[in-house]
Amino acid sequence: MTTTTLAVLVPLLPFLGAAAGLLLGRTAPGFVRPLAVLPSLAALALAAVVAVRQGGDAAVDAATELTPTGSVPVELALHIDGFAALVAVLVAFVATCVQIYSTGYLRDDPRYPSYAALVSLFTSAMLLVVYSGDLIVLLVGWEVMGICSYFLVGHYWETPEARAASVKAFLVTKLGDVPFLIGLFALATDAGSFRITKVLDTVAHGGLHHPTLIALLLLAGVAGKSAQFPLHTWLPDAMAGPTPVSALIHAATMVAAGVYFVARLLPVFEASSAAMVVLAVMAAVTMAGSGLAALAQDDIKRVLAYSTIGQLGYMTGALAVGDRGAAVFHLLSHGAFKALLFLAAGVVIHATGTNSLAAMSRMGGVRARVPDAFWTMTVALLALAAIPPFSGFFSKESVLGAAEHAATGDTAHIPGAAGWIVLVAGLLAALLTAGYATRLWLLAFHGKGVEAPDHGRQPLAMNAVLWVLAVPSLALGGLAYRVLPDWFDGRDLTPTLTTSVLGTGVALVGVVVTYGAWRQTTAFAAGAPLGAVAAHPEGDAGLVEAEAIASHTPAYGDVASAPDPADPGRLLLGPLHRHAANGFHLDAVYGALFVRPVLAAADLVRFLDREVVDTYVRGAGTLPRLLGAAVRRAQTGNLQTYVSALLAGTVVLTVAVLLVATGA
Repeated sequence: MTTTTLAVLVPLLPFLGAAAGLLLGRTAPGFVRPLAVLPSLAALALAAVVAVRQGGDAAVDAATELTPTGSVPVELALHIDGFAALVAVLVAFVATCVQIYSTGYLRDDPRYPSYAALVSLFTSAMLLVVYSGDLIVLLVGWEVMGICSYFLVGHYWETPEARAASVKAFLVTKLGDVPFLIGLFALATDAGSFRITKVLDTVAHGGLHHPTLIALLLLAGVAGKSAQFPLHTWLPDAMAGPTPVSALIHAATMVAAGVYFVARLLPVFEASSAAMVVLAVMAAVTMAGSGLAALAQDDIKRVLAYSTIGQLGYMTGALAVGDRGAAVFHLLSHGAFKALLFLAAGVVIHATGTNSLAAMSRMGGVRARVPDAFWTMTVALLALAAIPPFSGFFSKESVLGAAEHAATGDTAHIPGAAGWIVLVAGLLAALLTAGYATRLWLLAFHGKGVEAPDHGRQPLAMNAVLWVLAVPSLALGGLAYRVLPDWFDGRDLTPTLTTSVLGTGVALVGVVVTYGAWRQTTAFAAGAPLGAVAAHPEGDAGLVEAEAIASHTPAYGDVASAPDPADPGRLLLGPLHRHAANGFHLDAVYGALFVRPVLAAADLVRFLDREVVDTYVRGAGTLPRLLGAAVRRAQTGNLQTYVSALLAGTVVLTVAVLLVATGA
């Protein structure tokens, strides 16, 4: 088979698996799990073959036009360069791990067939985005991911939190997609084509007439899809979905689509210095704000959600300084260790029966019960905190190194201000990341917690996936920074001495300070009882999670609602803690600026419709009704009355005619 044929099969196989799963889910339930796992596994194998054949050499391009679409043609096109080849392997790899993991995590869920089919469809859509060489075809995959996210986040639709989270995720991302669509049309109008290669060729020859406007419109969609400030508020709430959904959609793939899009079209953004500065500011605010918010969360999945937002900020920061190699390097590294973090959190949920709401401070003492999750999560947290030699160190240092080069003026066409903004924010984020990673590890595995009931050993599929993901989390970075330049733009990804010392230094400071704060708060809270615990019924992890979310209580008993006072985040943040825990009240701000005015406008329209429009409609019907009533009174049914009226009318007409004739 040719490379083009294999590339077509990569997104097609999960799509066929999704269709078959939906058709056979009820009639042949025994085929559901194989149809969930095998297509993704086959897609992973084919994506690896495509990557090996592409080998970082010249891009593989192919296109066909199904039907004429006017002056700007739309084509089914492939454009597979080194970036696309490796990102596709990541997507297929994480999707396969999630599908295998879900066979154990959701083994008793009655809606597992539809869940597995949606995950496969989502995987197909993301692979379409990665391989597509036409912007409209890319947009199709982009939107299919959005609708799949809506259904998967709302998987536990019986709970109001899941319903609200799915609607919020859909609306916020669509808010960014509207200007994104306009930007795509404007870009294609200037370039005369939706083909990515032709667009980039137009940019290279200075053919864009409105680069700043186009770049800013596209950035709105990127901010929504990749959860960047100010459109990031949907991602923490999306944790109401099953934990494997969080690992796939909201850690490794969907939220990376915006970053990947900017990386693929980076010359379009580099054509506008203003757009690059805006991108740098967006990345800086996202990194700093999400780090502070993560340090204040007590829900383990919300900590990881804000962590995802911050790590995506690193990727957009690398793009803001013109280094897409560093951005995609961190995307690959982050995809592995963040999926591992979410899936390990799912194992803890499965083992203890705790739900994802306000549970981290009550998880202490489960280390011996979940040794696989403990050790693999430790590896992932070290990678997240960018401690050498774990993968996160190399990829994060490539971002900081690129920012340093831009700040010192070594990167052409990149404003020095963008470099300084990303560098300072990146170092601050490194400090905060190490802090909340340490806090999570201490509270979840070493805190006082409570003695939750033991829900038994986790399925082998779940633990096996953790160890598979631990391998790239540990070893990917040290190998990749030497190999990836040949696949990307050839730019060196080797960590620089200055940023390595600074980045690692502030990370170690974050670890030490957080540990010291934890020791201090633990000593202070040593005599504070956490409350009595009542046993929670046995149940599947996913169902326990849903029941707990619905009841707004810890899934394993009646515990005091206040978090464990032995929380270093409270001591470190001080008066800022309350605001950070609430996401700096951005939802309240959006409610005041957008939601309330829209609801008020809706109330006004309803009033006008009911009191004004309906009044005219009712008035238009009143006059004929009155005339009908008058005529109805004349219809007595008495023949003498009718004859008398006829004679009277005849007399009146005769007199009238005589008067007219006399007057003439």
